[in-house]
Order: sequence, then C-alpha cells, then structure tokens
Amino acid sequence: MEVLFPDILLLSIFFLFVCWGTVQAVVKVQQSWSQMFTDETITLKCEIKEGENREMKYEWKLPRKNTPNTNSPPTSSEYRISRVSLSHSGDYRCRGSSDYLLTGWSDAFRLTVSYKPRATLTAGTTIIPVGGSVTLTCSVQSSDGWKYEWFRRTQRTSEGQIRDQQNRDIRVSQGGIYSCRGTRGNPVYYTDISDDVTIEITFSNKVVVKQQPNWPQIFRGETITLTCEVQEGGETTEWEYEWRGPRTPTQWTHNNDVTFRVSESSSGDYMCKSRRRDDSYSSTEWSEAFTLSGSIPSKPTVTLQPSWTQIYSGETVTVRCEIQGGEGAQWTYEWRAAKLNTPPTSNEHRIIRATESDSGGYSCRGRRDYFFSEWSDIITLTVSCKIFHPDYFKLLIVLI
Repeated sequence: MEVLFPDILLLSIFFLFVCWGTVQAVVKVQQSWSQMFTDETITLKCEIKEGENREMKYEWKLPRKNTPNTNSPPTSSEYRISRVSLSHSGDYRCRGSSDYLLTGWSDAFRLTVSYKPRATLTAGTTIIPVGGSVTLTCSVQSSDGWKYEWFRRTQRTSEGQIRDQQNRDIRVSQGGIYSCRGTRGNPVYYTDISDDVTIEITFSNKVVVKQQPNWPQIFRGETITLTCEVQEGGETTEWEYEWRGPRTPTQWTHNNDVTFRVSESSSGDYMCKSRRRDDSYSSTEWSEAFTLSGSIPSKPTVTLQPSWTQIYSGETVTVRCEIQGGEGAQWTYEWRAAKLNTPPTSNEHRIIRATESDSGGYSCRGRRDYFFSEWSDIITLTVSCKIFHPDYFKLLIVLI
C-alpha cells in the first residue's frame, strides 16, 4: 500500500495535537527537604514519565527575581543551584519537548530559602552529681535531614569534636563546655555553631564557712578572716575556692580564706564553694550562708560600787567598766587613771582603804586585738579625810 506525503503530514499533525500538553512534567528536589538555607546547594529535577526513552529538551520557568545560577545547561533535566541565596526563593516550573511531544508546564515547586541557621543546644540540667549524666539536645529550626556534630572544651583544653556522635541527643557525664552544629547534604552544609552550655559536676563534700576570731559578736572596724573548709574527706584533694558575698565575688583562688576589715558594707551573707584544681568543672555545692553583722559597740560606762562618788579615806570602792551590747566579747580594758592599767587589765578594780591620792577622774575603753571602743565619760571620785566624832577625842585623852 502506498502512503502518500499528505497522509504522513496529516498523521503527524494528529499525533502532535494528541500529545501536545497532555503529558505532565513534575519538578522534584533531589534533597528530601524543601526548606533551604543560604549557601546550601540544591538540585531540581524535571521528570516526565513518557519521556524516559526520548531525547527531550527541557525548559525552566524561574521566579522573576531570580538570576540563573546553574552548573548544568538550562535545557537539561536537572537544574543545580550552588550557594543559594534569598533571591532564589519562589516557584519553579519545567516542561519538556521532543519531535512529537511537548508537555504542559509542571505544577509549581515552591522553594523557600532562609538565612543560615544557628543550632540550638539545650540541657536537661547543667549541674549533675559525681557519677551522674545529663542529656544534651541539638536542634535546627523546623527543618529536616540534619545530622549533628558535637564539641567539648575546658579552660585547659582546646575545643575537640566528640567522635562517633551524630545523633540529635547525646548523654554526657563529664564536666565542660559543650556546643554543637547541624550538617546535611552533599557537599556538606554546616549551620552556625550553637551557644555554649556549661556542664558542672558536683561533689557530695559539705563546705562550711568558719570565722576567725570565733567571737559571737563582731564590731565594725575589727579585722576578721573567713575560711572555706571542705569536709568529709576533702583534706586529701587539692582545691581552689570561690566566694559569694556582699562584696564583689572573688575569682577562683588557691587560698581558702579571705581577710578584711568589717564595715557596714561588708555586713551580709557569705558563701563559698570549692573545685578540684585539675578539673575546672567539678565542684562542691555552695556552702550554707554565714551571716556577718558588724555591730557598733556602745560607749563604755564607768560605775562605782557603792555608787557614791564621795567617800572617806579608809573606805573600799569598786570601779567597774561596762560596755552595753558587748557581752560575751573577749575584751581587755584600758583605764584612766593610768595606775589602774597594771595586768591583768580587768573590767573592774577594787580600791581598798581609799586615800586622798585615789581621788580624781576615772574613764575606760575596751580593746580586742587591734580594735578599740570609745573612751567612756569621766566619773569623778572624791576621797576625803575621815571626820571623827568628838567623843572619840575625849576617849583618846582618857587613854593617854
């Protein structure tokens, strides 16, 4: 049977109308996630089922604001964008054509490009006991396909990657500074590293603050020493110490005590804790608060017993120095007149058989180490010659 040219032409036109636009193209992304971040690499693929065995040409429709950035010919089935930017966000469509086939435009594939993310690191707790552990979680904002890299460092060691850990959650039992980042894709894409999380290990040793001198009452102007003492077997460990109090907290130091002059500003609660010198992230709990209250001692008062300020020679009187609010303090005393300052420097002196030479002003002050109270007000004692009764002289004449 002879086929004429007009018949072939009509047949071709028939097939062209049948196939034109009836085959649908589909845009797929090579990665398994649709949200991308700046500087990632993405490959879009135009798939046409009926075109698998045909030599197809492809056409891409890009977002208007997009400038082509491709490592593949624009007529290939794959559209590769290396180092995507925000301007690549938008709808992508494709279609294919061959000698007798022209597909319709695919449905839009919407590409969303966001700024490079920072990983987020969270910890169940940041303080764990010796022998305990804690779960750390690394996450990247609402997107898929991530693996994770974990890092740890200390004040004495540089940052190092924790090997064989790519999971979102890891469990750690060491103190230190931890961070993480997300990775995905080929070539590998890295998020920004997370903020640091510090994990500390706590010892069960009890820590107490002790005061020297161990007086029940401290006065402003006195000098004291507070000592941080690690109990329950801490004697064999080399520790360093940190203080927390009304003054600016100290840095870690090898000295377990602080010495200062008591003032109004130094009154308040003091606490301390200690850590091993060879492990900056293994420490004790804070001690219980030690409350320091710097008092102001009252002005001393000189009293007489009996309370008469005028006596006669031969009588006995006791001079006493009293400091209100200073009870229980280990005072020594200074006196005026100076003749009373013979050791021991007691708070009272008994004058037996007073004479006129004992007349005069008496005052005192208290002393504790290098701290002195005010001088008391002066009390004046007058010793007069004894006045004898007239009958005494009559008896004396008779006896003579």
